[in-house]
Amino acid sequence: MKIGISSDHGGYELKEYIKEYLDKKNIEYIDYGTNSLDSVDYPDYGLKLAKGVVSGEVDRGIAICGTGIGISITCNKVAGIRCALCSDTYSARMSREHNDANILALGGRVIGKDLALEIVSTWLKAEFQGGRHERRINKISNIES
Repeated sequence: MKIGISSDHGGYELKEYIKEYLDKKNIEYIDYGTNSLDSVDYPDYGLKLAKGVVSGEVDRGIAICGTGIGISITCNKVAGIRCALCSDTYSARMSREHNDANILALGGRVIGKDLALEIVSTWLKAEFQGGRHERRINKISNIES
């Protein structure tokens, strides 16, 4: 599995922390930026990540801004993206198992680093269950067309 990861300045420090975790777990990733604490616009980085996911350049993505809200809204504007903003492990697991979320959004100024790693770990391990959930995902996809 190859992960894409992006952030604005508000999520930069958490992004770098998560990259260290991915390195330790030997999980391949592409960093779509930003690359410093300098102020940038989260839509630019959410869009880069979302395009990477829908193109297949990466399998799933992790998007981070100060609250996670703005970057998740941005990602969800791209057809084929199901970005879930999660601040707990249960929501992270359900976003994969029931909603087949392909991008996880986090708030770099909202959750602590250790909790963020628990959420990321849970989200990466969880798999879509299909079944009755597939019908619902198809309905979401039909809205996009």
